[in-house]
Amino acid sequence: MTKRETNVSRQQVYTLLVEVGRKTGDGLPEGATGAALMCYASGVDEAEAVRETVAILKQADLAPLDVSGYGTLDERLADGHDISDEERELMARALAENAVIVAQMTPFFNETKTTS
Repeated sequence: MTKRETNVSRQQVYTLLVEVGRKTGDGLPEGATGAALMCYASGVDEAEAVRETVAILKQADLAPLDVSGYGTLDERLADGHDISDEERELMARALAENAVIVAQMTPFFNETKTTS
């Protein structure tokens, strides 16, 4: 096995939920107070996947506030998560490309309720 093959085989894909705040030029919808991003990120461990994800989101002019890790595919399956074929494909792509894939973005909006 070559050094490159060894490095690739050590990589795993982690599912991360990243909360971002507002920042000038972030591309979030007008009126949004932030967003949640579901990401699939490769790394030799979860800490590396988090560091790489935060760095890439900052380069994209987003303001990461908090990251929650949900583990690897095997860990999620062991926890009883139902993982769609689409998710599996995105995870495989993240691994093959040694990349961070943002699979979903859900903007947050403050909803002020008025009382009658």
